Amino acid sequence: MNEILNDLLISFSTPTAWKVTETFIIIIILSLVRFLVSLIIGRHCKDPSRQYYLRRNSTYLYAVLLLISISYIWISSFTSIATFLGIAGAGIAIALHDAIANIAGWFFIVSRTPFKVGNRIQIGKTSGDVIDIRLFQFSVIEMGNWVEADQSTGRIVHIPNSAVLREPLANYETGFDYIWHEIPVIVTFESNWEKAKEILSEISETKTEKLSHDAQAQIKRAAMQYLIYFQHLTPIVYTSVLDHGVSLTIRYIIKPRQRRTSEQEIWESILREFAKHDDISLAYPTTRFYNAEK
Repeated sequence: MNEILNDLLISFSTPTAWKVTETFIIIIILSLVRFLVSLIIGRHCKDPSRQYYLRRNSTYLYAVLLLISISYIWISSFTSIATFLGIAGAGIAIALHDAIANIAGWFFIVSRTPFKVGNRIQIGKTSGDVIDIRLFQFSVIEMGNWVEADQSTGRIVHIPNSAVLREPLANYETGFDYIWHEIPVIVTFESNWEKAKEILSEISETKTEKLSHDAQAQIKRAAMQYLIYFQHLTPIVYTSVLDHGVSLTIRYIIKPRQRRTSEQEIWESILREFAKHDDISLAYPTTRFYNAEK
C-alpha cells in the first residue's frame, strides 16, 4: 500500500500537486459561502418568489467565480492561453456535447427571454407552467395530457435547455396575454336556430365584455414589439351545418388560465336559457329510419 502511495506522489510534480490542493480549497470555500448566502436569504427574505430569484442568481455567481478561479490556477501550467483553450475546447466538445448545447440554450433563454418563471408554455408535445430555470434544464408543472382543458396534472417535467433551440416553443403569456377559445353549440334542424344564435351572442358578450376592452389596450402595447393585429376582439357566433344539426360556434378571447372556468360559466348560462324555450333543442348524433310504403 505504501509503495502505491509513493508511486502516486512521485507521478505528480510538486506544482501540480499544489494546484490540485488549491482547486479543492477553492471549491470548499466557495461552496461554504454559497451555503451561508442561501441560509441568509432564507432567514431574511420571506417572499418565496424573491427567495427563488436570489438563490438562483447566487448559484450563477457561484458557478462563474468557480470557473474563473479554477481557470486562473490551471492556465498557468500551459505554455499559452491559446494552447489551453485548444486542448480544453477539443475535449469539451467531444465529451460534453449535450452539456454545451444545454448551456447554449440557457444563454438563449436568459438573453432573449422567450419565457420566464411563471409563464405557461408549450414546447414540443409538453405543455405547462414554468417553475424553474437552471443552467442545464428548466422545469414545468405539466398540464393537459390525460387532464382536460389545460388543467395541471401535478407532474413536474424537466426539459433540457437545448430543447428551446430544436423544438417549436409557444408562450401563452408573452406580448399578448389572451388566447382565442371556441365553444361549439349544436342545435337540431327543427330548432329556431336564429333565436338560439341571439341567445348565444348575448351570453358571450355579457361574459367577456370586460376582457375585450382589456385585450384591445394590451394589443396597442404589444404592437410596439410584435406584429399582432386583430380587427375584432369582441365575441362572435359563427354558423355552420353538420350532418346532425346546426352548429353555432362561440368564439371569444380569454386568459389561458381562465379557459375552463369561463367555458363552464357560459355552458351553464346556455343550458338555463335554452331550457326556457321549447323551440330550441340541443342536437346529438342520431339514426333515423324511414319505412316507405309500397
